[in-house]
Amino acid sequence: MPVESHLASFAELDARTFHDLLRLRIDVFVVEQSCPYPELDGRDVEPGTRHLWLTRDGDVLAYLRILADPDGTARIGRVVVAPAARGAGLAGALMTEALAVVGERPCVLEAQTHLVGFYAGHGFAVSGPGYVEDGIPHTPMRREGRTAA
Repeated sequence: MPVESHLASFAELDARTFHDLLRLRIDVFVVEQSCPYPELDGRDVEPGTRHLWLTRDGDVLAYLRILADPDGTARIGRVVVAPAARGAGLAGALMTEALAVVGERPCVLEAQTHLVGFYAGHGFAVSGPGYVEDGIPHTPMRREGRTAA
């Protein structure tokens, strides 16, 4: 069965789907990476937030969210691939789709530092000093908006 892509605002998500998306995020960020933090930060429900995820046979394989910062910049976060689905190129496919949604707007993200090269391959550049959050090194990155030629 092929991988299917989905895009929705919070209002468009049904309860089961939101549960499955949160389950993946918590399983990886809180449990696997041992980072006890409040996963529900209020940004999932903002009107400008878009949830993008990939499924196969109804199972969530990968996810990210696109936030709308007040200055119009897009902010990609919570990029995650299920452990059993890693190594199949799903993170790259997800980022490609996310950047198509972002379009011409500038876009930022807070990369786990070991993934800087991955995000650089999608047009992001380091935009500030690294820092440690929840015991994991992070690096701020930015992709400038594209202008029409």
